[in-house]
Amino acid sequence: MKKKLLSLAMVAAMSASLVACGGSDGKSGANGSGVSITILNSKTEIQTQFEEMAEEYEEATGVHVEVYNADTDTTVASQVATKYASNDPYTISMVDAKDIYSLADDYAYDLSNEDWVSHTTLGITVNDKLAGFPFCVEARGILYNADAIEKVTGKEFDPKSVATLDDFQKLLDELKAGGMETPVGILSEYWSLGAHWFPMIYEEQADPDAFVNGLLEGKEDLAGNEKYNELMDTFETLVKYNYAKGSASNADREETSMMLAEGQIAFMFGGNWDWSVINQYDYTEHLGMMPVPQNTSDGTNGKLVGGGSKYIFVDSSDATSDEQRQAALDFLNWLVSDAEGNAFLTEKCALVPAFDNIDASALDPLSLSVKSYADANNLVPNYNYLPDDHMTVVGQEIMQKYLDEAIDRAEVAKEVTEYFKTATPIAH
Repeated sequence: MKKKLLSLAMVAAMSASLVACGGSDGKSGANGSGVSITILNSKTEIQTQFEEMAEEYEEATGVHVEVYNADTDTTVASQVATKYASNDPYTISMVDAKDIYSLADDYAYDLSNEDWVSHTTLGITVNDKLAGFPFCVEARGILYNADAIEKVTGKEFDPKSVATLDDFQKLLDELKAGGMETPVGILSEYWSLGAHWFPMIYEEQADPDAFVNGLLEGKEDLAGNEKYNELMDTFETLVKYNYAKGSASNADREETSMMLAEGQIAFMFGGNWDWSVINQYDYTEHLGMMPVPQNTSDGTNGKLVGGGSKYIFVDSSDATSDEQRQAALDFLNWLVSDAEGNAFLTEKCALVPAFDNIDASALDPLSLSVKSYADANNLVPNYNYLPDDHMTVVGQEIMQKYLDEAIDRAEVAKEVTEYFKTATPIAH
């Protein structure tokens, strides 16, 4: 046991889990039994909803649920490690994907036989054990304002008609000719460039792990990589039509989101999380998200990039009783198979569910787009093992310069290659 705790402590020290971004059918095996379970919630923006749900859940099932809000000043893994070190683990822990891989062998209960398994393709399996329950889905691509496009072109907009960069370029030229001089907005924040855009170059490789390891070992020719050049072709096209061209790294996120919402621009790279900004403005009716257009033959231009943004594991240690563990399993089935559980996810928390049986029609238009791609198994999986400083170094020190056209594509490849020579890999 001491060896396992030491291993966990090392994982916690290395991990940089980001806190925040996000079928009981009344047949619970803990009906009124007074069982108590604990939940670590690392999606802190829904803590209030979680606490309210816990009270209602106890009234309905008799199971007491204590929800702990993760501390934003330290990693989720370190908080989990502290609880295990004191032999008082959470019954249910919400963590990031890489934490599931690190903790599953020693601490996660096998969920393979649960009712909800057949309704998702996004669970995490480690060494033949289904250890991670996908709590919600987030994805990224090109956000579009169909009303703005149709107002200029006079034609109904079909996102599938611009899957290739060539077709996308033609539409951009048509919009420009029709009076929308600059139809594109690019978020300039380092996290958007370094954690959302550039990682697609790794994620859309045939073998992302082998490619990243090759960069870490100095064996990959990034400048000559086909996917790198396909995506950089698209990025440079977005820059060409960017409303903030010339001072792009100073563009304001709120202004860019407002322009998309109100139809001053037609396209913006982002994710369904951007709805929290867009909905503050007088948005038009028909917004959505589509894959990033590319001249490619690998099929990635028909998929969004994303997946589970938070994962739950149930404690398998002796510190959790069989009754508590069953109550935890019942709770997960309640989220997936009970109408009230579904409503908690989609209506109260406004999350995209990872399960194809959950009605998500009440969600916002960006989330509805994500749900449709997820249900069709058309998501390119996130790569969860980039070095911890990748977002800041690549996003801020390299991609912001590229966005401002201060360096070219070859220089980006050179600087990223140099970065990986001294980057610290994430063990997994």
